Amino acid sequence: MTSSPDETDLRILRELQADGRMTNVELARRLGISAPPSLRRVRALEDRGIITGYRALVDEKQLGFDVVFFAFVHLASQAEADLEQFRQQIRDWSAIRECWTLSGDIDFMLKGVAEDLRAFQAIVAELTALPNVRTIRTAIALEKVKDEPIAPV
Repeated sequence: MTSSPDETDLRILRELQADGRMTNVELARRLGISAPPSLRRVRALEDRGIITGYRALVDEKQLGFDVVFFAFVHLASQAEADLEQFRQQIRDWSAIRECWTLSGDIDFMLKGVAEDLRAFQAIVAELTALPNVRTIRTAIALEKVKDEPIAPV
């Protein structure tokens, strides 16, 4: 059993969630420790699976995706094979950027992007035509109010 992150680990996580491109030297400076122990701690957090990766955050509109949308999907069957088939179809679909399995009346919540309203409508039509999809509710995002890392450390 691995131990819980200590206060220094939590500070590392806060700093890296705010700026994942920060050098180890800068991270160590902010933590008030030398670079080698800082790097050892980061590597340990990676090895333990607490830090799962790094990525660039991009402005989707600057890349031509003017529509961000959410789709709430209810399937006709929740048999494991049907759920897995839907998951696999979504994993392979580049327009869908996030997919969450939910409890309650909705089986999946999707976050996607489209170039424009016509492309959004095509995505919704394709999503509706997938096997086992019973109902879909969609909402187009108007404004991003908050976008924080998922872990409030």
